[in-house]
Amino acid sequence: MADILTPEQRSAQMSRIRGSDTKLELVVRRALHARGLRYRLGGAGLPGRPDLVLPRHKAVVFVHGCFWHGHACPLFRLPKTRPEFWRAKIESNQRRDERVLEQLELMGWRALVVWECSLRGVKEPGRERVFDDLARQVLSGLHGIPGQARGADECTQSRKKSPSGRR
Repeated sequence: MADILTPEQRSAQMSRIRGSDTKLELVVRRALHARGLRYRLGGAGLPGRPDLVLPRHKAVVFVHGCFWHGHACPLFRLPKTRPEFWRAKIESNQRRDERVLEQLELMGWRALVVWECSLRGVKEPGRERVFDDLARQVLSGLHGIPGQARGADECTQSRKKSPSGRR
């Protein structure tokens, strides 16, 4: 299938995709702050540049988009245009994520991942549960991936159960 946009239009569209301060990241920040958790931004020189660093709790939080990180959920769909490129790109991102989580663990940091699907399209009570889970994991010292969305444990994973941190 041919791209309906010219290369210039596609470039302009892709350049508007943000790498930090995304809407979901801002929502997570507000929620953690409201729960009394204080954090730093910018990754503090840590591997993978975490979205939030909670130095007091020796924890970091990544807010992952389901597309860019290849999450096995309803929000992820491989594009029909240049599928080989996208498959390689997303697999590379997943390998990097895995490597970063291992590096952080070796450094003594706990890495928590909030997936886009655990927040997007979820009603307020569900979102609050995700944020409460996240805050509880930060405070308790647990490793894992907080949040529930679209059914039982579809978008919830524990770092302890799966060494790769993905499905």
